Amino acid sequence: MSTGRVELTLTVNGETYEAAVEPRKTLADTLREDCGLTGTHLGCEHGVCGACTVLVDDEPVRSCLMFAVQCSGVAIRTVEGLADGDRLHPLQQAFWEHHGLQCGFCTPGFLMLATAVLESRPEIGDEELREVLASNLCRCTGYQNIITSVHAARDQMRP
Repeated sequence: MSTGRVELTLTVNGETYEAAVEPRKTLADTLREDCGLTGTHLGCEHGVCGACTVLVDDEPVRSCLMFAVQCSGVAIRTVEGLADGDRLHPLQQAFWEHHGLQCGFCTPGFLMLATAVLESRPEIGDEELREVLASNLCRCTGYQNIITSVHAARDQMRP
């Protein structure tokens, strides 16, 4: 009798994780429960808030809407993969310096969304960047410090 689970290998932040999951298990739940990477937060679980945003092959995705079984053979990046040891990623540093977070619940999603945008389009303008960031929700900061933080990181990360 089959258990209904699928064996899969995930590559997350350059590390390999083995998991046996039900086909309907989301990437977000798999990252948290099977990989122990709890930086990816679950908010609405409907793809609206963006708290669960991770990068799949360098594209931002709502991990609450993606099945883990779809991710075999792709490179996944989570917020845990941003820092280099004790050295924060420029976005993390900017969020800290410019008070881009309060409760921190939405922060991993904003960091991953901004990472994807700034790595793929380092010359993105202020208005377009604001429009991209508007796809994620924050209930605490009023967004201005998040935008200021991402602008600061963008200006530092530009080649």
